[in-house]
Amino acid sequence: MFPHDPLTKHFHLTQGHVAALRRLNITTVEDLLRYFPVRYESAGQTCNVKTLVPGEKVTLVGTLFKLQAKKLWKSRRSATEGTFKDASGSVRVLWFNQPYIASYIQEGSTVRLSGTVGGSAERPYIANPEAEIVPAEEITESVGLFSSTNAKLETKDSLFAVYPETSGITSLWFRHALEKLFKKGAEKRIDDPLSSEIRDRYHLPHIATALLYIHAPDTRAHAEVARKRFSFEEIFVIQTSRALERLRNDAQAAFPITAADTYVHEFLSSVPFPPTKAQNNAIHDILADFQKPHPMARLLEGDVGSGKTFVAAAASVAVVHSRPPGRYAGTLQVAYMAPTEILAQQHFNSFIEYFSHSPIQIGLITGSGCKKFPSKISKESATTISRALLLKWVQNGEIALLIGTHALIQKSVRFQNLALTIIDEQHRFGTAQRRALSRKSTVMPHFLSMTATPIPRTLALTLYGDLDISLLDELPPGRAKITTKIVGPKERETAYEAVRRELEKGHQAYVICPRIEEPDPNKIHALQAKSAKAEAKRLQKDVFPEFTVGLLHGAMTPREKEAALDDFSRNKIQVLVATSVVEVGINVPNATAIIIEGAERFGLAQLHQLRGRIMRSSFPPICFLVPGSMGTASYARLRVLEKSDDGFKLAEADLANRGAGDLLGARQSGISDLGMEALKNLRLIQAARKEAESLIATDATLESNAALKERVACASTELHNE
Repeated sequence: MFPHDPLTKHFHLTQGHVAALRRLNITTVEDLLRYFPVRYESAGQTCNVKTLVPGEKVTLVGTLFKLQAKKLWKSRRSATEGTFKDASGSVRVLWFNQPYIASYIQEGSTVRLSGTVGGSAERPYIANPEAEIVPAEEITESVGLFSSTNAKLETKDSLFAVYPETSGITSLWFRHALEKLFKKGAEKRIDDPLSSEIRDRYHLPHIATALLYIHAPDTRAHAEVARKRFSFEEIFVIQTSRALERLRNDAQAAFPITAADTYVHEFLSSVPFPPTKAQNNAIHDILADFQKPHPMARLLEGDVGSGKTFVAAAASVAVVHSRPPGRYAGTLQVAYMAPTEILAQQHFNSFIEYFSHSPIQIGLITGSGCKKFPSKISKESATTISRALLLKWVQNGEIALLIGTHALIQKSVRFQNLALTIIDEQHRFGTAQRRALSRKSTVMPHFLSMTATPIPRTLALTLYGDLDISLLDELPPGRAKITTKIVGPKERETAYEAVRRELEKGHQAYVICPRIEEPDPNKIHALQAKSAKAEAKRLQKDVFPEFTVGLLHGAMTPREKEAALDDFSRNKIQVLVATSVVEVGINVPNATAIIIEGAERFGLAQLHQLRGRIMRSSFPPICFLVPGSMGTASYARLRVLEKSDDGFKLAEADLANRGAGDLLGARQSGISDLGMEALKNLRLIQAARKEAESLIATDATLESNAALKERVACASTELHNE
């Protein structure tokens, strides 16, 4: 049995099993060994049937009889029912929604059963117990799964691993499947990606030992040691991958940016407001990067409304006023990629405002059309042009700055001298898309990534370990402090009255809904939450009949979205009902109020982004959070938002309370649950980063560790869903 063997070679799997395992990305022996438990449950005190007390967690040793799959009469739930017997008596056993248990345990098997006693003292039963087959001759000794000790069963506090499940696969299936792998010694054939020096330095067990400890620990200390080891390994692999990417970047030559200081100084002097200290620091970082012989690789991280676009504009000024090498005419070019057409149009308008008095030509390319500024007819406005004409002007260098969506990375888009790529909301793009944009130039362009979602330090050090980081941690002067209130469903009228007062002052408001359409009443698992379409109709008719209520959601065409936003920005619409499509980039300073329905369904970072839509002016903004349900945990989490408007503090709170998987879509970025937990440990992140950088400095090809090389290659493709 070898690590890369398909599971079908060693297990008789049904089509349901294969499909379920594929959903969990488990196809090989090593995949299964690396599928780790989410928690462990204690077996409880060892006793016998005669002494069972309802509500207690117990462990019994005896025999199972009469196992059969059935449908429960009242609830019609599928279950496996059986009878457990020991020397003192018998008790009913039930496994709910696990009709295949009978195929795992043969009639008359001696088992150790651990679970909680249900029912009454007169008619007890045990529901969903963990069951472990025990050879009859070993009943009096330790026979813990995969255990090598000989402690007495009566004194052993058994731990049962609990795994993430999917339809068709249970924790019990994993435990029995892993038992088979360990009996065959599969863990001993996996090469360790951590060198013995690293393991010794941080007191980490060898991978074979760690696999035993994490799947079937004799003690919780064993489990913690194993989890620490695999947490370190995962972060170390990611850091090594990032260090390699940075090494490759720094080995490239970049376009020299020769016009930086003079033109940027003139640009900063021309704007009607002084840059913040944080903006000046970020611009200084970027200009310093432009003087290095290799391409810039920098992440600009800023809170809502902190002025990232302004910093990007300053960087662009330096580039578009620089000449291509060896030429006395022409300009270097900038590509600016945004995740949505709405945001791309927003940036196009912002750059027109910044560069309206300069000769810089700006283009916009999206799926729905192309534009150019300035127009040949009017030097103060943009005009719609054909795609073919725009692409021609980009290719011959006439367009110095091209803003767009994913359309930028299409093969038909060719630049003459692309020197800087800017990606807005980096976490919404994969590394492959970033590389595709970089390949638009024969010379590696400088790279500036931006995110409006504040990132916890450990997450930034891990996911963006190949980038230098600049922080915009202050807002421009004159911005009013936001007030945030949690409002119960029965107190919604209070929120409406506050919004009405803002509307009567001439201001505007957002109402955010979790879904577009009404839920299908025939689907019991459908999200039961307010829909934007129905809420817009209700608000117009019953709540704000004297004002105009508009609608914006992701299913609308680009033209419909643009029309709705244009009407809202011109105050033709006073109340905009929308989904989270407005989360990023919508800039309407006159909007001062927002109601977020189903607030408990959003992470703190996303809620902060949503309320950022009204933190754009000197008018005091107010945000109402209206949860659909008010559990204790949800209320406590929303209270954090009520108390703070600091996005960086909220990001740290989200990491602590909900996990990094709820930040930036990190759970979809190739990081496991163990890796997520590791992101809360700064010392571990720093240690892994130090080891990765040290290794790459001495062995950039990773030839000394084939196992690590393979893991790093996998990490490079898994991160960002490449």
